[in-house]
Amino acid sequence: MTAIIRYPSTLPLPFSRATQAGDFLFLSGQIPMDASGQVVRGDIAAQTHAAIERIKETLALSDATLKDVVRVTVWLSDLTLFAQFNEAYRSHFASDFPSRSTVEARLAMDVDVEIEVQAWLGGTQAPAQAA
Repeated sequence: MTAIIRYPSTLPLPFSRATQAGDFLFLSGQIPMDASGQVVRGDIAAQTHAAIERIKETLALSDATLKDVVRVTVWLSDLTLFAQFNEAYRSHFASDFPSRSTVEARLAMDVDVEIEVQAWLGGTQAPAQAA
């Protein structure tokens, strides 16, 4: 039986920062915060960069990077921010884009973006049919 590993949050809220189940790592949704846990305000680019920096820190707990991310869910406060969000997002993923869904929603703390990712920790060998 595969062990489940939980990485506790440093925030006083009832959730794990991430949960590893087998070869998958599931991160809780990340809103834009700085390293001290303060909400980052500003345009969608600043908020996106802050959220992704926190995601990178959480991935590192399992020796993972953004290259290991296979699935992303993005919530935007307004879909008119989609193009600006994509520009900031693209700067972190280069050409190794994971599968992604993006939806519009009212977000906690009145931020403009929340990002949730799942990563594969089970090796680097691609299937023969994948290019």
